[in-house]
Amino acid sequence: MSNQDQPENNTTEELVDDQVSQEPTADAAEAVDNSEAPTSDELAARIEQLEAELAEAKEQALRAAADAQNVRRRAELDVEKAHKYALEKFVSDMLPVADNMMRSIEAAAAEGADMASVTEGVELTVKSLMDALKRHNVEQVHPEGEPFNPEFHQAMTAVPSPDVEPNTVVNVYQSGYTLNGRLVRPAMVVVSKAE
Repeated sequence: MSNQDQPENNTTEELVDDQVSQEPTADAAEAVDNSEAPTSDELAARIEQLEAELAEAKEQALRAAADAQNVRRRAELDVEKAHKYALEKFVSDMLPVADNMMRSIEAAAAEGADMASVTEGVELTVKSLMDALKRHNVEQVHPEGEPFNPEFHQAMTAVPSPDVEPNTVVNVYQSGYTLNGRLVRPAMVVVSKAE
């Protein structure tokens, strides 16, 4: 080789050495990666933390499901008790009426009973019964003298009556009753008709 060729080769070799020194070696890249990659202890700690979070989430889900089941069970018991004891207040209001009826029977059966006092006792008993029914929103339908209403009245017969308008209730055989405005039993009535 000539002297002229040698310096060029040296320059090329220097350039290659410079490039190699600028490029990271595999060991250097591995060192960079290792510094960013978690260690096995860190991974184990992270796994342990995630497992603990999972266990806590499962426990919370089970608690929530148990709470929901308890609420549903309590609601079912409340509904059952409501159905079972719905009439408790009504029954307690009817007991004095029953007691008064028993006293009326005893008074009527007594020797030398005064029928006027027995009648008065029965009238007071009926009044207490009607008051108790009103407290429970049971209203009596006694439409005598009112226009016939097929929603609340049941016509038993129609009679000619020149004194009143046709389709007017002239007599009530049996009173009707509503509960909270809803018909329980229609009033059985006699209705007037044109002659």
